[in-house]
Formats: sequence, structure tokens, C-alpha cells
Amino acid sequence: MIVIKYGGHAMKDEAGLFALAIQSVVNNGEQCVVVHGGGPQIDAALVKSGISSEFISGFRVTSPEAFEVVQSVLSGEVLRGVVAQLRGAGLNALGLTGRDGGLVVALPMTTLPDGSAVDLGRVGEIVRINPEILFTLLDGGYVPVVAPIAVQGDEISEDSAIGLNVNADLVAGAIAGALSAESLIFLTDVPGIYSNWPDESSLISSITYKELHALLSSLSGGMIPKVMACLNAIEKGTTNVRVIDGTNPEAFALALRGIGGTVISQ
Repeated sequence: MIVIKYGGHAMKDEAGLFALAIQSVVNNGEQCVVVHGGGPQIDAALVKSGISSEFISGFRVTSPEAFEVVQSVLSGEVLRGVVAQLRGAGLNALGLTGRDGGLVVALPMTTLPDGSAVDLGRVGEIVRINPEILFTLLDGGYVPVVAPIAVQGDEISEDSAIGLNVNADLVAGAIAGALSAESLIFLTDVPGIYSNWPDESSLISSITYKELHALLSSLSGGMIPKVMACLNAIEKGTTNVRVIDGTNPEAFALALRGIGGTVISQ
């Protein structure tokens, strides 16, 4: 099983090569789950709505007003677009959000990875994944496509009326772990993980969980949640995680064969 995080910056595949690559994998008997992002699309919608954007350690500060825009963009425009792209390639894709079936349950995030307190508004920290709905869809021959919106709740209950914005990288990592996926591939806008960004010569080709964990404190911006997601996925049982340049369709095709980008292993 492969979980693929389809980043918003990678969604410029007018030739449909992303869908064709997944079609090839599915035709070979592999099960796939796609978790999409949508940062650029959200940015544009917030600007149009007159709402400013602020990020803290790679997490979008999300007011109640901003959340309504985020949810609308992710569960509407972006989710439906990805599903249409996959179905156009002949795949039996089905879209859902993390709120559906209690798939992703989260609590408001109050602490950053460095331990400092933070108020990010309607931003969630994942408490648990309920993967039964995904197993059901996969067993039925579907390719689930998940929008990163969670329902608020704890280990035993949820409030279905409240949704939270959750970083898509973290959702992909948590789902990969919950499914015990053999592989998790992040399609982003950089060729991989850098030990000293933006120094291109510091691109890491392979790294262990322990080595990456030690590197976390030196990272900044959007790479923080991505690396957290990689670590969480390995912790939960994913065999390997690969971060690639998703704006390059050839890089994705190679990644599906276990080549390129940065690979993280146990």
C-alpha cells in the first residue's frame, strides 16, 4: 500500500501524468490513498476574502473566518479537482474529508514542536485516525482522496459540529502509519529534505529516523511539519518515506519505483 501526499504546489500537472502514474500502480495491484494539500489555492481564496495569512513554524494561523475559507477550498475546489483528475484517468477515485466517518480526530494545537505555547486558532493536532472507512474503500477497489480537515475530539469522543484545519503533511503521515503502509511519498515543491536550506548542496538522499529526528530542531518554516509527518509515519509502522519534487512528473514516476528524492527509513 502506498500513501501519497499531493501538495498544492505540485498540482500543476496539466498533462495528467500524476493520475497516469497512479493508474499504472493500481493496475499492478497496489492500493493507493491520496491526501491532498492546497496552500496556494487557500492563499488566493483568503486574499479574495480580505483575510490575511500568518504562519508560525510552518502552521497557518486559522481564525474562525479563515477556517470557513480553508474548509471550502479544500473540501470543494481542490478535493473535487483531484478526484476528477484521477477519474479522468480511469481510476475509481472517491473523495472525503477527515471529518467524514470520524477519519481524522484532532484537538486544537497549543504547543509547537519546540515546546513553546501557541494559539493558532482552528488548527488541529491529530489525536487519532480511524482507518476503517479507508480499509472499506480500498477493499472495494476505490482510490480514496482525503482533504486535510479534521473533526474536533479526543481519544474516545468527538464533536461532529466542529472542524479543524490540519496540516496535510501530518494527515498523510498519520494515515500512512494507521494503514501500516509500505510507502509514503510526499510530492512537494523541493527535491527533498535539506540539512541546510536553501543550500542546494545540502540535499539529503537518504537518512534514518534517528538522524532525521536529530535534525528537526535545526529546521524552519514548512519543512517542520513535513519532517514531523515523516517521523510520525515511521513511528507508526510505515516502512519508508520519500520526499520528492512533485512539480516534476518524472520524479514521481521514479519515486513509485523507489528512486530519487530523500528517503527516510527506520
